[in-house]
Amino acid sequence: MFTRFKLLFLVACLCLAIPAFAEGDSTANVGVTQKGVTGIESIDTLTVNEWDIPTKHNSLPITMLLSILPGGGQYYTGHYVRGGFITGIEALLFYEVYINKSWQKDRIYEQAKPYQDSVAMVTEAIMKNPDRDSLPSLLDKRKEYANRVRELSDKKMEQEDLRTAENAWLFGLHLYGMFDAFGIWYNNNHRSVEYRSMKKAVLLGIVPGLGQMYNGEFGKAGLLYMSIIGATTSIITSQHMVNYYLKRKHVLGDEDLNSEEYDKIVERVTYYRKNRNQYIWGIALIYLYSLGDAAVDALLSDFDNPMHFALMPNIGTGGASAVFSWDF
Repeated sequence: MFTRFKLLFLVACLCLAIPAFAEGDSTANVGVTQKGVTGIESIDTLTVNEWDIPTKHNSLPITMLLSILPGGGQYYTGHYVRGGFITGIEALLFYEVYINKSWQKDRIYEQAKPYQDSVAMVTEAIMKNPDRDSLPSLLDKRKEYANRVRELSDKKMEQEDLRTAENAWLFGLHLYGMFDAFGIWYNNNHRSVEYRSMKKAVLLGIVPGLGQMYNGEFGKAGLLYMSIIGATTSIITSQHMVNYYLKRKHVLGDEDLNSEEYDKIVERVTYYRKNRNQYIWGIALIYLYSLGDAAVDALLSDFDNPMHFALMPNIGTGGASAVFSWDF
């Protein structure tokens, strides 16, 4: 179940990234002018490629208010493809967490009820039965029914912890949508092609997300927070299942180390430890990546500055000359 959900998360990240690039490619020829950068009108009026769709909907309160709805801020600012992906993925996660998981929980209760009744009936028969010869068979039946109840109980525990983790990812995705909507508004109103300090970006990036915010990449900060929230919750739920099965393992260890149930529990402990460790490594890698991303974005922050491609006069003591500036 965890493997399936990890795959769902990776697909979700790709789906969120692809429309953003697609929208950028479709508007690559759309430009905005930088006001007062050099004081030279011919240079300041040069267009700069704008990777967010320019929009006349520039109200921050309305943008943030509508972003409470999945994809609402993106729809308001004209990013319909991105908003559609956010709405669709949130709707699927909402269905999985609040509808499908509830149905599965009720189904497990229905499946466990007959076995619980059987355990109670056999227990009562054991207490009232004076015939010692029939006790072994009754005890075997009681053990069989009790094992089925425990199996269903284990399944319910796993589903409940998975539901908690999925709910955290859903919350993180919604938080990303709000950060992304704010980032669209910010870039439409305060976009700058002036150089940002790479050192400052890395130092701020020590606190997750601050480096991205410094570079004006609020959507990336939202993705970072979504990953941290979801992965941290998944670590907690995986550790909870490890502790749950370890208790079962110790109880069975005192009874029968060679039983089939004991081997299954050892396998589940190993499985959830592996999941926990994967998420721990994932958070570490995401954090290191965020530092590198902040440094690269700061280094390329003035890439679109018209000054890099401007032909400017250079008047000195030796006369007048033209200088073409093209640097990276």
